[in-house]
This record gives sequence, structure tokens and C-alpha cells, in this order.
Amino acid sequence: MKKRFTDEQIVRILREAETKDQPVRELCKRHNITEQTFFRWRNRLGGMDVPDARRLKDLEAENAKLKRMVAEQLLVIDGLKDFSRKK
Repeated sequence: MKKRFTDEQIVRILREAETKDQPVRELCKRHNITEQTFFRWRNRLGGMDVPDARRLKDLEAENAKLKRMVAEQLLVIDGLKDFSRKK
């Protein structure tokens, strides 16, 4: 899935919201995003710098990879248990 905004752009938009005294609704209109998207970004990346956001993204990808590996290993273990029971 292609995303419209990079992590750097998201952090910049969040910083802009913190520094300016304008309503979130106007900021969202200017950047063509929904308020729900803005608040989801703020919950996930609020208070982070660009390197922190990149590190979070890398850790999430690594975590997903490890979860897939564990799931595959559990399938192999279950298969071996079934095989040994039939023997």
C-alpha cells in the first residue's frame, strides 16, 4: 500500500500543529487530510523526531517478521507432533 505522506512529512505536520495557534480543522484542510488521520498520527508519532519515527517503523517491521517466523515454527512443531503420534 502506497502512503501519501512520509514519516518526515507527518512529523513536520504534527510539529506545525504544536507551534501554531490555529484549529486542527484548518491545518487538516490545508494538508488535505482528515481530522481522524491527524489524531491517529498524533497518537502514534506525537512528540517524536524524524529519527525516532524511522526507528519505530523499522522496529514494527522487524516485529512483524519475527511474528511470522514464530507462527511458521509453531506450524512445523504441530506437524511434527501429529507425525510422531501417527507413528
